[in-house]
Amino acid sequence: MTYDFAKIEKKWQDIWDKENTFAAKNDYSLKKYYALVEFPYPSGQGLHVGHPRSYTALDIVARKRRLEGYNVLYPMGWDAFGLPTENFAIKNHIHPEIVTEKNVARFKSQLKSLGLSFDWNREINTTDPGYYHWTQWIFLQLFKKGLAYKKEMAVNWCTSCKCVLANEEVVNGVCERCGSEVVHKKKSQWMLKITAYADRLIDDLDDVDYINPVKIQQRNWIGRSHGAEVTFTTTQGDDLVIYTTRPDTLFGATYMVIAPEHPIIEKYKDVLTNYDEVKSYQDAAAKKSDFERAEVNKDKTGVQLQGVRAINPVNNKEIPIFVSDYVLMSYGTGAIMAVPAHDTRDYEFAKTFDLPIIEVVAGGDITKEAFTDCATGTMVNSGMLDGLSVEEAKVKIVDWLKENGKGEPKVNFKLRDWVFARQRYWGEPIPIVHCEHCGAVPIPEDQLPLKLPEVESYEPTQDGESPLANLPEFVNTTCPVCGRPAKRETDTMPQWAGSSWYFLRYCDPHNVNALAAKEALDYWLPVDWYNGGMEHTTLHLLYSRFWHKFLYDIGVVSCKEPYQKRTSHGMILGENGEKMSKSRGNVVNPDDIVKEYGADTMRLYEMFIGDFEKAAPWSSASIKGCKRFLDRVWNLQNSVIDQDGYRKEVESEMHKTIKKVSEDIENLKFNTALAAMMSLLNVITATDGITKGELKAFLIMLNPFAPHITEEIYQQVGFEGMLNQQSWVTYDEAKCKDSQVEIAVQVNGKIRDKIVIDAESSKEDALNAAKSSEKVAASMDGKQIVKEIYVSGKLVNIVVK
Repeated sequence: MTYDFAKIEKKWQDIWDKENTFAAKNDYSLKKYYALVEFPYPSGQGLHVGHPRSYTALDIVARKRRLEGYNVLYPMGWDAFGLPTENFAIKNHIHPEIVTEKNVARFKSQLKSLGLSFDWNREINTTDPGYYHWTQWIFLQLFKKGLAYKKEMAVNWCTSCKCVLANEEVVNGVCERCGSEVVHKKKSQWMLKITAYADRLIDDLDDVDYINPVKIQQRNWIGRSHGAEVTFTTTQGDDLVIYTTRPDTLFGATYMVIAPEHPIIEKYKDVLTNYDEVKSYQDAAAKKSDFERAEVNKDKTGVQLQGVRAINPVNNKEIPIFVSDYVLMSYGTGAIMAVPAHDTRDYEFAKTFDLPIIEVVAGGDITKEAFTDCATGTMVNSGMLDGLSVEEAKVKIVDWLKENGKGEPKVNFKLRDWVFARQRYWGEPIPIVHCEHCGAVPIPEDQLPLKLPEVESYEPTQDGESPLANLPEFVNTTCPVCGRPAKRETDTMPQWAGSSWYFLRYCDPHNVNALAAKEALDYWLPVDWYNGGMEHTTLHLLYSRFWHKFLYDIGVVSCKEPYQKRTSHGMILGENGEKMSKSRGNVVNPDDIVKEYGADTMRLYEMFIGDFEKAAPWSSASIKGCKRFLDRVWNLQNSVIDQDGYRKEVESEMHKTIKKVSEDIENLKFNTALAAMMSLLNVITATDGITKGELKAFLIMLNPFAPHITEEIYQQVGFEGMLNQQSWVTYDEAKCKDSQVEIAVQVNGKIRDKIVIDAESSKEDALNAAKSSEKVAASMDGKQIVKEIYVSGKLVNIVVK
């Protein structure tokens, strides 16, 4: 019988669809398992071969869990709002909704062709009003609790996309989406107060099973530090408050630096003798992104404020104040004390501007470089702190500052509040009305969803407002509170909005009365295993954890963390080892692979390509090896022996393989699980046929990896039911040991032969077997045995003279 993969795969995909084989049950008495992959942005290019790597991996886990008796939820949906679709729509004069529908249809067709066991009954789409109804509802709850607010601020403005970007979306001074220049401009922006959850977002990482690099990224982005706020006075009688993690080095502060946006500059406009120079520097800084300004290796620039100086609170010495763009108004207080002897950036700045460098922690050579590795150093030139260790000095100086009203202990974060607005069309309308008398007012919840209106042009306005601002019939409304004329908010939400809670909607996707029924949320949450790209383990993960914690606080969900386990996969690179891209001409289309080799081969290869958590290059030659393996599996049905159980000659290998595959799936070691099954196949085919018991166990192990071919063989051989409805195979630990082992035989330490003996052989039996080897006997001929050594199960060494 020919292995017609195209016919077989279509057959089983149709059966699974018709019978709703992979639909999660709403029986909350069953033991559950919620496996989740990041839902994709449905672009016009369709899937690339990187997508199936994550989807197949969790599909293997989901299929194994079903075989283990779990009620499995493995859903899929579409993160479909956002700039790429809108930009395509503008360029091609097509409504974004039509573009989205077309892209989704293509993606869905591709995913189905891979035989992924998604529960398509729970499919969601962030652009569906029935979905974004609840995105808007969550926003209103945030607003009512004071966690959504509007603020006039300097924002990152993409000169091409014509919209505001979060700091995270600016890379090397350009827009991460389009690569265009990003500038700073003042704008009133909606913000979400994620900083209110900063401590919990760090502390609760201790309670979840995330791979270590993910936890590190989360902690670094939030950036919690312990230090002190210290008040410096100025010669003009004002206070300049700084935050420092090293209050112990205060005696070494020889100058101060403030951000170009610091309000004290405008206050001293008439005092500064070089205000024009300062103003010119401010204008230049406004054109740089926060990333550029904070870059450690950039040239140190700045302007000293002429006409005002700061006073160091611990010794009352006057020190100069500089304005420099490496200090950000958004971090700390927008002002820092500079200790050049013990900070590399301050040291370089001091050298550039010929400023004093005073050692306060002994141990380095500050004539050459800043001494920063000073945790175990001793304080010098520091008055009351002299002779203390750094840690002792920190405690003493903070106590002194507090007692003298010049400072206090402070915990600070790098994390900033989340810019939550876009001046674009293709996003969720923000459900707020602006009233001259009542201020910002939420629209009544019974009026949700506030739907996107039709527009003739999707282009942002020239003044940077959303296209919605050009629709009087949308903008003009009445205040829900006082009934007077009011105007709707015209900004839309960023793409992050819909993806911050999508995993909740999967639990009960058709609910019109709530984002999901409490009973469904209590049953399915938390997500048991969440896999996605490392590029999303900072922001998406942070935002969704924040939203979930807020929903926990208001009683919508019953667990404080959304995901119990988080893993990530490495990229699939081009055959040349470079990232796949159209410009490099190394993109592999999964449709072509499925057409030429079949979905099961595609799935196998993506799992066999290398360590799942590391990047791996595509290899056209290697994928053929996976196809040959499946051809051999197909031929097993031609040599079936009508008996149950395992034969003695394969029993140990069967149990060892079941154990390894079971464990490897749980540890993302899919490549070694497949290698073990390939080895088992070699053992089986070296014998006289395969028993029904051996075949069934082998097919069950392989089924999560290659579901179509295994289902077909299972049916062709005459087993009852469908393979996916069977139970996962078990192993006997005692039978995982080899009945026979190969050992090396040495004579005077040199290997002369390798022999096979029973694993439980005694020393005497092993030595007798070794001496019976012709090669060993020849090397011992005529010599006297001095010593005999047997390392159980590994080697025999016979010493002769």
